[in-house]
Amino acid sequence: MTVGIVGLGLIGGSIAKAIKDNTDCKVLGRDISEQVMYKARLLGVIDGELEDELLCECDLVIVAIYPGDTVDYVISRAGFFKQGGIVLDCCGIKRKVCDALEQPAKENGFIFVGGHPMAGREFSGFEYSKKNLFEKASMILTPYEGTKIEVVYKLKTFFLQIGFYVVKITAPEEHDRMIAFTSQLAHVVSNAYVKSPSALNHKGFSAGSYRDMTRVAKLNAKMWTELFLANSDNLVEELDSLIERLKEYSAVIKTGEPEALYDMLREGSDRKKALNDE
Repeated sequence: MTVGIVGLGLIGGSIAKAIKDNTDCKVLGRDISEQVMYKARLLGVIDGELEDELLCECDLVIVAIYPGDTVDYVISRAGFFKQGGIVLDCCGIKRKVCDALEQPAKENGFIFVGGHPMAGREFSGFEYSKKNLFEKASMILTPYEGTKIEVVYKLKTFFLQIGFYVVKITAPEEHDRMIAFTSQLAHVVSNAYVKSPSALNHKGFSAGSYRDMTRVAKLNAKMWTELFLANSDNLVEELDSLIERLKEYSAVIKTGEPEALYDMLREGSDRKKALNDE
């Protein structure tokens, strides 16, 4: 199988490395950075450059760039993709991408499936990509209604083969609703948390709790701005809900009500236990 990868950053680069390490697929890559392309070829991560004329040879094209750029890339090259071939994105939001690409895929005879690898690091770029980035990670697929089960099965088998722990199938709307809570809210909270004046003097006073809370504060501002605004309805709902809960904690602490505070803390602790998370 020939796989094309557009964007050889952290995710695209890691996918390319995972493919070369776990399969005998031919990998063609494309990146705006000539230096990245040179490194990828030198390290054997890709077998060649993904020119537009070669898109018709790719059984699967994985687009690992920003949402708006993904839509522009696929639409502008809609006539180049292999008839019956699969095009899959890696964006952190799905409605904006899937809604825009459903019709172009139908009109041009290729299959588009939304995808989101649930893995990452606080660093970006090809130099931080890893062949084992996806160990213990889930791959979310958001196929359109009516997509052939054989296509979904083929993608599931492929992503499990290159190292993903599980493949989850859902709708774009459900993906965006859940990701607002599990990912986007955490990034907003972490980013706001480090803006406390106390953060300037944290050294010597901080340990695991501080590290856990601040890990995702360091982010790609351009990418996350696009992701947050593309999912603003779901994210604002989660933010407003969290703010209300924080106000409840603040009120109880201000008034010094030990029983009420104990109950609130116990409820949160019990909820965490019930989630069966580590």
